[in-house]
Amino acid sequence: MGKQFAKIEPEHRSFIARQKIFFVASAPPKGRINVSPKGLSSLRVLADNEVAYLDCTGSGSETRAHLAASEDKRLTIMFCAFEGLPVILRLYGQGRSLMRGTPDCAALLPQFEEMPGARQIVRLAVDLVQTSCGMGVPLFDYKEERGSLIRYWTAQGLDNLRKYWGLKNTKSIDGLPTGFSPDSMAGMR
Repeated sequence: MGKQFAKIEPEHRSFIARQKIFFVASAPPKGRINVSPKGLSSLRVLADNEVAYLDCTGSGSETRAHLAASEDKRLTIMFCAFEGLPVILRLYGQGRSLMRGTPDCAALLPQFEEMPGARQIVRLAVDLVQTSCGMGVPLFDYKEERGSLIRYWTAQGLDNLRKYWGLKNTKSIDGLPTGFSPDSMAGMR
């Protein structure tokens, strides 16, 4: 049976800290719903009702486009236990994308470890925490992080990263603009 909470409780923080993967779901007013897996120890609990994750460059930028296109800015982050007790934890709320190179992104950046290729920080103002059993989620053993994405963007350098953002990250798969401005997106640190 699912339980709902008004804030991230201490046991939720502990559960989140142990997870190696989480999933981000977003949707525009019309168009495709997106669910993306995230990892690389990139999520931080900032307060009882706020989390953020450092988002590395990928082949698209659906979350940012959906947040820009949506008045309600709805975003969901889900964690599920692949080891130990069966638990699914969802954080619901309103998201905000902080583009690399902006003062808001720079102010929050010290909360994270350096990640070559990071293009934004996504903040979630949490208005509901829900837990449920995860008895249908299989058990998996964590082996290690894949280092290939970080190695790739390290080798590419900032100029090639900006070119990639211009080619692949300025529109969603539905053609929605992301608002990314590759020329103004400075290096992280």
